[in-house]
Amino acid sequence: MPRVRELEVFRLLLPYGRRTETLLVKLTDHGGMTGWGEATAPAAKTWSRLEESLAATLVGLDWEHPDTVAGGDSAVDMACWDLWTRMRGVPLAEAIGGTRTSLMATVRLAPDPSVESLVSRVNQQVCAGYGHVTLDVRPGWDVEPVRAVRQAYPALTLAVDCGNAYSDHGQLVALDSYGLEVIERPFATSDVYAHASLQDQVTASVAVEAGSSAELDDYLTMRAARVLLLRPAAFTSLSEVRRAHDKAAAAGWDIQCTGGQGAGLARAATVAVASLPGCTLPCDVTQPPRQNQIVTPIVGANAGVIAVPLTQSGLGHDIDEARVRRLAKESFRA
Repeated sequence: MPRVRELEVFRLLLPYGRRTETLLVKLTDHGGMTGWGEATAPAAKTWSRLEESLAATLVGLDWEHPDTVAGGDSAVDMACWDLWTRMRGVPLAEAIGGTRTSLMATVRLAPDPSVESLVSRVNQQVCAGYGHVTLDVRPGWDVEPVRAVRQAYPALTLAVDCGNAYSDHGQLVALDSYGLEVIERPFATSDVYAHASLQDQVTASVAVEAGSSAELDDYLTMRAARVLLLRPAAFTSLSEVRRAHDKAAAAGWDIQCTGGQGAGLARAATVAVASLPGCTLPCDVTQPPRQNQIVTPIVGANAGVIAVPLTQSGLGHDIDEARVRRLAKESFRA
């Protein structure tokens, strides 16, 4: 039975790109075993809540299973799962019901200065082994780049991510004529009817993102999509992620796991979830900058394939704690 002897929380300022922040939680039990978790988009109140309330609740607590640890914080939940599975000597993927040993990957490409440059980048990824490409599109950058990529690669499996940026169906229906597999997040999350209407008009599967299994219910009731975009970091617990997976799979939906942010731990949890039997579409953990990674081995794809770590317990990756401490903007221990 785990009993947390010590909790440490680190706020990291990642050095690459927009220098985003991520929050890491380290739990140490009385036997010296550790578990780590990550919140890739920590709310401003998360730090104070961990310091003021969750630390006092967790330290010294005996618990049988991660689900029994109160708090509703995704980083703490992940750390509890990592600790619990390490103590039992089992991989996280196996503990939550995963069945896959490797995953196909998609690569996500942001809008480019020119269509020609985008086609060149697609070529680089195809040559690197990717057979599935997701293009980020927005109003004003949609039909022309998709047409160019499709003309250059008639057999390539293509999806588009609309970033919830559209308000009408016109351009999206036009995109459907280019043989897309999935149209991700076309409208505002709350507009279930718009998603349902679009799904009735296009051959591609519409993909929606939900942050809880209850939120997913509205989409399922309206038959507003055929794909669940499952982002484990958006949920409060891995058990809630599993419930959403089970609901979508039972409804006959495909599932794509996504989680390309952070320092590596959240990506590792995304890979574990993507090994679940209902996760039928390529996983999106687009190769991260090495400067941002605090895990070994690096979480990412090789020739379009992601390995599920099944020979090591827990999240399946070692933590470079010295690097964590170097990158930490601030930290506290309880």
